[in-house]
Amino acid sequence: MQILSLLFVSALALSSSAFQHGIGKNRCQSMVKASSVNAATTPATTAVAPTVTQSARQSMVKVSSTSAVPTPAPTAVAPTGDAFADQVVAQHNAARAKYGANPITWNAALYSATQAYANQCKFQHSSGGNYGENLAAGTGKYGIVDAVNGWMSEASAYDYNKPDFSSATGHFTQVVWKGTTQVACAVASCPAGTIFSQASQYVVCRYTPPGNFLGQFAANVGRPV
Repeated sequence: MQILSLLFVSALALSSSAFQHGIGKNRCQSMVKASSVNAATTPATTAVAPTVTQSARQSMVKVSSTSAVPTPAPTAVAPTGDAFADQVVAQHNAARAKYGANPITWNAALYSATQAYANQCKFQHSSGGNYGENLAAGTGKYGIVDAVNGWMSEASAYDYNKPDFSSATGHFTQVVWKGTTQVACAVASCPAGTIFSQASQYVVCRYTPPGNFLGQFAANVGRPV
């Protein structure tokens, strides 16, 4: 199985000091040989490129770099009646609960554009839109469970003593970000020669409000509970 994962972080979802401190002005991609993040028994080729960019989609959200995001009381999430949407929400909420983040709900209004983008089978981030975005792709029966598990595998690398953005943990921090309240994901079947040399499954997840604000990590990324 082959796996790719990519994270977008909006320039305006960060304080202006992000670029003053040299946090990636260009999207970088690294190709590494690694075991599959979803415990496949065969080696996987993984490209992980969470970073901050100036040229990528800009968020309209503006938040003080020092203000804490209030945490609402936990609430039960009612099923949407759509099996895929319910699976997306369940996977995210199971992950979020492990880090003290409240449940999120399905954003139906965001779904159609997310699916349309996934259908393009271009493994790069979209432009425009007021949301965070995680991307992942894999061959075989790769799906939303594999994508979320892969993003959450970054948790072990997160440094709670220095809570900040890192290219090694950006997918994880977006998934568990306490200020995020909704998600929409889509999966597209992509033909050989698009993302991989063989057919693959492409997962796109979008989050509102977006996470990964500089100065907000201590308040929004909880320790394991």
